[in-house]
Amino acid sequence: MTRWIRSPEAATSRTALRERLLGPSAPPGTGGPPRTRIPGTPAAVWAFATRHAFWLVPALITALAAWLRLVNLSTPHDLIFDETYYVKDAFTLLQSGFERQWPDEGADEAFLAGDPQPLDERSYVVHPPLGKWLIGLGMLAFGTDNGLGWRFAPAVAGTLSVLLVYLVGRKLLGSILLGGIAALLTAVDGHHIVMSRTALLDIFTMFFCLAAFYVLLLDRDDGRRRLAALAAAAVVPGQRAAQLLYGPWNAWRPWRLVAGVMLGAAVGTKWSALAYVAAFGLLTVLWDVGARRAAGVRYWGAAGLFRDGIPAFLTIIPAAAATYLATWTGWLRTAGGYHRQWAENNPEAAWPLVPDALRSLAEYHRSAYDFHRGLGSEHSWESGPETWLFAGRPVLYHYDSPTAADGCAFETCSRVVTDLPNPLIWWSAALALLVVLFFWAGARDWRAGAILAGVAAGFVPWWFYPERTMFFFYTIAFHPFMMLALAYVLGLALGAPTAGRRPRLLPGSPAGPPLGHLPPSAAPPEHDDARTAVASERRRAGLAVVGVFMALAIALSAFFWPVWTGQTISYEAWHLRVWLPSWG
Repeated sequence: MTRWIRSPEAATSRTALRERLLGPSAPPGTGGPPRTRIPGTPAAVWAFATRHAFWLVPALITALAAWLRLVNLSTPHDLIFDETYYVKDAFTLLQSGFERQWPDEGADEAFLAGDPQPLDERSYVVHPPLGKWLIGLGMLAFGTDNGLGWRFAPAVAGTLSVLLVYLVGRKLLGSILLGGIAALLTAVDGHHIVMSRTALLDIFTMFFCLAAFYVLLLDRDDGRRRLAALAAAAVVPGQRAAQLLYGPWNAWRPWRLVAGVMLGAAVGTKWSALAYVAAFGLLTVLWDVGARRAAGVRYWGAAGLFRDGIPAFLTIIPAAAATYLATWTGWLRTAGGYHRQWAENNPEAAWPLVPDALRSLAEYHRSAYDFHRGLGSEHSWESGPETWLFAGRPVLYHYDSPTAADGCAFETCSRVVTDLPNPLIWWSAALALLVVLFFWAGARDWRAGAILAGVAAGFVPWWFYPERTMFFFYTIAFHPFMMLALAYVLGLALGAPTAGRRPRLLPGSPAGPPLGHLPPSAAPPEHDDARTAVASERRRAGLAVVGVFMALAIALSAFFWPVWTGQTISYEAWHLRVWLPSWG
């Protein structure tokens, strides 16, 4: 007589499949804020905070992020660094639907004085238009003659990305506390603050890629719930082995449509986001392969690639392509854009069914790709990817020396905007990547792999273009994943809120428990009491270490705040913040 650990009926039930695919529900309070009241906090305040932490933590952190990004946003009143291109391009997009040229002399000064005078000549630009359209929306709301207008949209995108980091951290790490830590680190880091306060394109690329990652996390859970229901319904008693050879089709995944739109918007801002389309597309299919394995599908690899991979491709890629094409609406609906009439001047009999507008757009893309591939002019603030993880050469966006008439109260003054990250946060995050890599390769933690995928998509492709001019600010695309990596490691340092050791994540396991959560012990009561006492002491020590780290990080951000926001300080104060010669 066969003796089952679990009968086939029980193992393939909807409840059993959901538990294997999504993991057991965590006990109340797991992963939330510390249960021990912080000394000096009124009991009523602490009770309210812990009871409403789910919405209170992200609300407070997002409010802080908004203040850090919006306060004195019009300072400095200048087109700093590449704002001189994107802001003026945004203005002409609003005026004409396509980018136009500007005079070689005095264009910036006239623009800052509120008297922009673009030429009637079309301009050759090599970045898609969506980010510039978004910058233009801010100018529509607040005017073209002040920094609030052209920096408002980046500031909003940066603020909302902090909220997204919380949502991703809460979902990925299973913890309000760790989601809050990741979001707070993002909110106070100088690299993210400066990029949010500057009218460049990269902050939008980061926002859309992060949004795509979040909705793919939602799709992961939704897809596994659907798979559990479909698999349980498809299994007929006596035919389980045959029914689970490949598992059911699970093609309808609406969250993937949203992800496709977000990725299309990211590419419509900068082509570098194409790496995220590839990385996230592969990632979501690998998640499905793991889901079929966990569900007991025999040929889980082939089934995942064909029954999930092909529908994923046919869902994400068309949505991304349609969104990307929509970002060119202004160019397509007008006649004056660069290369807009190329197809009419170069008829092609081999493609009679392709509209001239699309042929012209394809030629524009070919030309722009050649430009990007050959872009190798020297720049005083350029840096290669080999320096990025230790912030070897952050970009100095703006520097001037105010006089007494400009409010200088010192012998010599400096007014600086530098894309310098908080050194403690950035360097710690770079080291955290090694720990995350270990947990991905050693413990096969899918969460670690997801974080590494987000970093790799924004980091690795640049190594294939060593001759190209590159800058540190390109790293903003994977900045959120650096913060998630650091939060992951801080979660390990916190220790478990209950007794025990962190369980091993089995191959193909769904989410695993939240970092630090452990199931109840099966040890005898006296052993369990001792185990609980040791874990409680470990937890207190972990909270102290993480608390000190966060306090130091916030204090260091306050120290660097003047050189992130263009405040007038003494030259000595600026020099005090140049820790490495390459920073100044």
